[in-house]
Amino acid sequence: MEIKRIGTQPSAKGPANWFTGTVRIDPLFQAPDPALVAGASVTFEPGARTAWHTHPLGQTLIVTAGCGWVQKDGGAVEEVHPGDVVWFAPGEKHWHGATPTTAMSHIAIQERLDGKVVDWMEHVSNEQYCR
Repeated sequence: MEIKRIGTQPSAKGPANWFTGTVRIDPLFQAPDPALVAGASVTFEPGARTAWHTHPLGQTLIVTAGCGWVQKDGGAVEEVHPGDVVWFAPGEKHWHGATPTTAMSHIAIQERLDGKVVDWMEHVSNEQYCR
């Protein structure tokens, strides 16, 4: 058994090559081998969002606070609220983040495949974000 105590894992600023705007990442867990799952709590300030990306084994988001937007490539922008659970299939190109006026937090859960949990792509343009 292992207990990760609150405050023992430092918060990190979301890197500018992966995010637009102000984003805070709080690591929650990364299961040891042979398990593959990892999770983090991510907080997006108003207007902040991820770049387009995919996950080799998919991703689950559990919205915990605020109001956000999610979109898969070619789909409509969908609004999400606390308690909503979003599943992105393996390899599905997508982005997620806050609305222009409201912050949003979610727990992100994904699995490693060959040591990798995400493939980052281009930033979501303002035109894509605001449509």
